[in-house]
This record gives sequence, structure tokens and C-alpha cells, in this order.
Amino acid sequence: MDTTELHKLFNAQTQEIEISLIRQFDEQVAPIEGMIRLTLGQPDFPTPQHVKDAGIEAINNNFSFYTGMAGDIRLREALANFIQVKYNVSYDPETEILSTVGATEALATTLLGILNPGDKVLIPSPFFSLYEPLVLLGRGVPIYIDTTENDFILSPEMIQSAMDKHGDKVKAIILNYPTNPTGVTWNREEVKAIADTLKKYPNIFAISDEIYSELVYEGSHISLGEYLFDQTIVINGLSKSHAMTGWRLGFTLAPKTITDQIKKVHQNLVTSASSITQFAGIEALKNGMDDAVPMRLEYQKRRDLIYEVMSDLGFKIAKPNGAFYIFAKIPEGYIQDSFKFCLDLAKKVKIGFVPGVAFGKAGEGYVRLSYASSMAEIKEAMKRLVAYMKENAPEI
Repeated sequence: MDTTELHKLFNAQTQEIEISLIRQFDEQVAPIEGMIRLTLGQPDFPTPQHVKDAGIEAINNNFSFYTGMAGDIRLREALANFIQVKYNVSYDPETEILSTVGATEALATTLLGILNPGDKVLIPSPFFSLYEPLVLLGRGVPIYIDTTENDFILSPEMIQSAMDKHGDKVKAIILNYPTNPTGVTWNREEVKAIADTLKKYPNIFAISDEIYSELVYEGSHISLGEYLFDQTIVINGLSKSHAMTGWRLGFTLAPKTITDQIKKVHQNLVTSASSITQFAGIEALKNGMDDAVPMRLEYQKRRDLIYEVMSDLGFKIAKPNGAFYIFAKIPEGYIQDSFKFCLDLAKKVKIGFVPGVAFGKAGEGYVRLSYASSMAEIKEAMKRLVAYMKENAPEI
């Protein structure tokens, strides 16, 4: 077969997307000896022991068969209770909760379940790099809302402006808070204001990615489902709250009419989430409701250290109140191309940051670093960053 013609055989949508620039850059700098990689959003804490024990018990008891496609009812009941206690939203575990293979599959299943070709999806930018390709795979059209001028806070006015421009073709908006890559989150008044704006458009789905809901430093997380239940599809999971990234357990929470439809996609993509992982998830949700607290306290210490050092170096940062990321604007006089800046930093002082352009055009000129690494590594990384900025300081 002529390889020059091979591209014609593939899904056109697949050819439009690229491998994540986050992963590309991480793999590029990983081989550098002595590299401190503050690139990936993966907790450096182990899964809590009681959760691991539950997984082991499931294996020993031969809990190795398919569950129902929506997940073990005990898991869904545990999640419903967790969400009610934590975020004051009630979901019927029988009909309004779907267990998925991580939050990633929850997002994919949702978008494939609701999009028709040409549907527009509003995405506040900078944004988590997964959103754009998933919209494209669903044959949707991403529409970006630049939030940089408002310290990355999405406002009702921004949503209204996008709706005025794109009107009836908008099918959904993807919301993410606390936000990857900025760590910015919303207070109760801001959540309610966004909900009130979206209520004016009852035919629009609000896909609310709340995977970092347990990592809010001051105040508490407010779920969009509390104020916009009928339109909202909440995405969540245990990767960040219980340091279970590799276990792959996520959820959708939405009204029955929505869940019924996206469940069909889920069934045909994966059948069901891992039974062993689900059993561990029951333990996490029932007896580990506050497992995130010690992690959150440690993340806050790391955030404060990085914020202070980088602010002193001239980086402009909207101080994050959630997740475990710093999104910092490169000071004037230094390399402004975020990819080139991060590559130069990696080569000269062996620190791995993610180029801001990996999170959309609005992220150009910024860098993202994850503080889901040990305090010792972070202190050393900041020491190296100070040296780099001094060595490469622009001449006055």
C-alpha cells in the first residue's frame, strides 16, 4: 500500500488531533540525567492502605467478574452518600450514577453521547489538553473562551458573549474547577452566577469536570450540580482525592434522562469498570471520606513555597486555591515561546515544566508546573530556577 495515500483510510477526526503536548514534552525531557520533572498531574502519595487492602481482598475473594454496566450498586450507593455529605447534591444511585474507567472515559462517554456533527462546545481557555481532542472525536467544534484577562476566572459575561456569537449551534460547555492548569476555582457566588446564566439556555449541557473537588485549600468546593442539576453532567473520580490514578475509576453524575443515553456509549466502549477497582472504590468512599486531607495540607505547603519563590522572580501568577498546579507567566525579557523556554530550562538546569501552549493558544507565554512532587524535589527545583533566571536575566 502506498503510504502517502494511507492517511485517506483513517478517521478524519483522528487525523485532526495530536498526542498530548504534555506527554510529548515529558517524554522528551525524561531521559535527561538528574531531571526534576514537575510535569505530570499525578499525586506522589500512595493509595491509602485501607483501600489497597480492599483491592487485595477483592482479588483473594475472586471478585473478578463483570459488574453491571453502570457499576456495582454498592459503589454507586457509596458515591451518592459521599456527594450528598460533601457537596449537598442528591443523586439516585440506581439511575443517575455511572461508574467509568477513570474520569477520562467519563468525559469521552459523555461527549460521544451528546454530540452531533457540527455541534459547538464552549471551552474556557487555558484548558486541560484532553477536552479539545475529545470534542473533535465526537465531531464537535471547540469554541474557546479566553479567561486570561480575568485571572482565569470564567465570568457570566464571557459565557453570554460566546452565546450571543454562536447561538443555537452550542450544544455544551465544559467547565473545570479547580482548574487544570491554573489551580483557580470558584466560590459559591461565582458558581451560582454561572448556573444562572446557563439556565437561560436549557438545551445546553454543562459538563462539569470536578476531579479536583477534594483539593480546595481555602473554603470548600461547590458543585455545579447544586445549582444547575437538570443540565449538569458532573465528572469526578478517585484519582486525585485518593491517589488512585492507576486504578482507573471515574464517575458521571447526571439526571436519569441523560445517564440513560451516555450509559449506552459506555457499555459499548468498555462494558464496565474493573470489578476489583470498584471494590476498592467502595472502601475509599465509605471509610476514606477524608483521605484527601493530609495530602491537601501538604500540597498547600508546596504551593506556598513555589508561589513565593516564583513571584519574587517576576513570574505573574494567579494564586491557585485548588488542584496542585502553578500556572505562571514568563517574565518579560526571557524567552517568550513557552515550548522553547521550557526546553531551555530543561537543558540548562534540569527542571521539567510544561509549556503553557499545551493548554491552548491562551496559554502561550506561560508555564505549568505540578507540585505533586516531594518537598525536597520542589526545593531543589526552585533553587535551580533561581539560578537559571539569574544567569539568563535580560540586560538592562
